[in-house]
Amino acid sequence: MNSTLARLVVKRLGSGALTLLIVSLVVFTITALLPGDAAQALLGQEATPETVAALRAQFGLDQPAYFRYFQWLGGLLIGDPGTSLANGMAVADLIGGRLPNTLKLAAIAALVAVPLALTIGILSAMFRGSLFDRTMNTAAVAAVSVPEFLIASLAVLLFAVHLQWLPALSHVSEINSFSDFLRAYTMPVLTLCCGLVAQMARMTRAAVIDQLSSPYVEMAMLKGARPIRVVLTHALPNAVGPIANAVALSLSYLLGGVIIVESIFHYPGIATLMLDAVATRDMPLVQACAMLFCLGYMMLVLVADVSAIVSNPRLRK
Repeated sequence: MNSTLARLVVKRLGSGALTLLIVSLVVFTITALLPGDAAQALLGQEATPETVAALRAQFGLDQPAYFRYFQWLGGLLIGDPGTSLANGMAVADLIGGRLPNTLKLAAIAALVAVPLALTIGILSAMFRGSLFDRTMNTAAVAAVSVPEFLIASLAVLLFAVHLQWLPALSHVSEINSFSDFLRAYTMPVLTLCCGLVAQMARMTRAAVIDQLSSPYVEMAMLKGARPIRVVLTHALPNAVGPIANAVALSLSYLLGGVIIVESIFHYPGIATLMLDAVATRDMPLVQACAMLFCLGYMMLVLVADVSAIVSNPRLRK
């Protein structure tokens, strides 16, 4: 890695860290402006003002906002996002109990979506303008246009209500066999993959088509190379960077979709934990979950950005 490449990578990492700092300020400010009060929510409407004030002081909610922000930010930097106001448990322990479920759902969706999207994108680029290409483009545009909550609702109506093949809720705690695994994860993964495959396939198709129009590919075809050899040997290796960029950007879509999917299918992940925390005005838990989603999105965007830089042959030499 030469000095120019290293400098660009370090610059992207620095901008990512600065962005996370700004995001932390935005998250803290927005959650502080949310209506309601954690002390009032815990004590109920019948609590006296003195009791509410005493509990607010116990939680540190009577401190100035800037002091609470820097105290919270310092805790994040050392891995201590605070204590839940609702049950007194450590926020890190609450998130640690739900994070594996969210990561498992995202991993299963990625394992299904990435190979399928790459195959569709590469075949669409190879047979550009064909019936297969037009059909896949139309299906991709339709899938991207439909929001996740509508896809999830339609899946519940079709597979759970009318056909009664799958349960409406995802019972991951009752998985004892492969059939139980399919029943618990089919509809959540299907909902996530609809938009994910569509976005990734379109971006992959564009990256491969861009390489197929290059002069070296035209030269290979003039020499009599078969189309499949041209794509696999010449075009695809040079499209790895753009494809990796497309995969990383598309996977960041999971972080938004997983919130809808977990809430509709009552999946026990980070998103449902955050929604429950919003209902109880448990601000430390809401802030930690929001920052976790932002961190995941930022890491995927940085991977896409860095892969685009590293794969650029003009920067490698």
